[in-house]
Amino acid sequence: MMITTFARSRLAMSLSGALLILAGFTGCATPVPPPPSKAELPFDQAIAQATDSLVMQTQKQAPLIARASARRGVVLDPMIDAGSAQQTAATLLLQERVSERMGSRHDIIELLPLESTNLAKARYLLTGTMTRLSVERARSPLRIDLAITELASGMVVAQSSAVARDDGLDHTPLPYYQDTPVPLKDQVIDSYVRTTTTPPGRRADPYYLEHISAAPAIKDATTHYNAERYQDALAQYNSAARAMAGNDAQLRVLNGIYLSSAKLGRTAEAEQAFGKIVAYGIAQHQLGVKFLFNPGSTAFWPDAKVSGPYPMWLREIARASAGTKVCMDIVGHTSRTGSVAFNDILSAQRARYIRQRLIDEASVLGERTKPSGMGFRENIIGSGTDDAVDALDRRVEFKIVDCG
Repeated sequence: MMITTFARSRLAMSLSGALLILAGFTGCATPVPPPPSKAELPFDQAIAQATDSLVMQTQKQAPLIARASARRGVVLDPMIDAGSAQQTAATLLLQERVSERMGSRHDIIELLPLESTNLAKARYLLTGTMTRLSVERARSPLRIDLAITELASGMVVAQSSAVARDDGLDHTPLPYYQDTPVPLKDQVIDSYVRTTTTPPGRRADPYYLEHISAAPAIKDATTHYNAERYQDALAQYNSAARAMAGNDAQLRVLNGIYLSSAKLGRTAEAEQAFGKIVAYGIAQHQLGVKFLFNPGSTAFWPDAKVSGPYPMWLREIARASAGTKVCMDIVGHTSRTGSVAFNDILSAQRARYIRQRLIDEASVLGERTKPSGMGFRENIIGSGTDDAVDALDRRVEFKIVDCG
């Protein structure tokens, strides 16, 4: 499923990044933010509360901000869903509303693109997340978190939160996130999320800040991919990969190289790129893959555009796991549609099916793999919509375990 042309144009404008111009905060006491209201507010009202609180904290540190002769930049790193690590129509709306609120209510703000040159000279970094408070029921409340971090010191100088009602928000992932074969949560994403919830006066997660230099290229690449400019996307993802040293690979980049290569019909390059994704997952002791099955069955979705790459995925997973001599628990998951008992059985059946496909590729895996099903007990999204929104819930995980 692809988002509309209108949504793509909004993505291009919003994900081009933003640079907020503020005066310096250094040398002033760190303000204590007001405790976030636990009341569930309408979405726009929650955004207004969180944004105003954030700006109020910065103004307390720099009361002469409007008259400051030397202004400083605050770069916006695109906002994400904290549970899925995805950018969705809803997180894009959050990002737009925060930017609009800062621009319309606080005249100290000027928006500029997120680029390497701006990041190099900027003093501050703005991050934001949206977190589903419960996946046990559809449309449960969402917590909005915003933070501003000083790049030089690594200190969070302002942080705010608010709880929003999910009144019909669109949580469809943007095209890149719909197409990714592997969930994108890695150490960089986890540290981004931790930074965004860090109280003022404490250090942001250092791992996130150590890897921020790759963010502009990743953002540009993702914008190109969502606009179907796959050649440009591949060039930017490769640029981001070159900027990463040694074991600093990010799943966003590995997935991007695979997806862009596949879209360009570069089959050999795509297979090599997927192999790197598998190797990364094995090194991290866990690899989740989005296999789309027919409803209620163990048969793959018949559309070749969706399931066409699956044989290659299975071949690469089998080759890498056999070659590294690892043992794996193969765990099936389902969406929330249907009864607990039905989904427990179905998820186990799908895990057994995937296991047999791997054994067909590498017989040695018969002794090194064990299937099981979790039903919907470990949902990430929990919407039960059985569409692009909750595709991550219908995944199969390969967990590396001891062979003893």
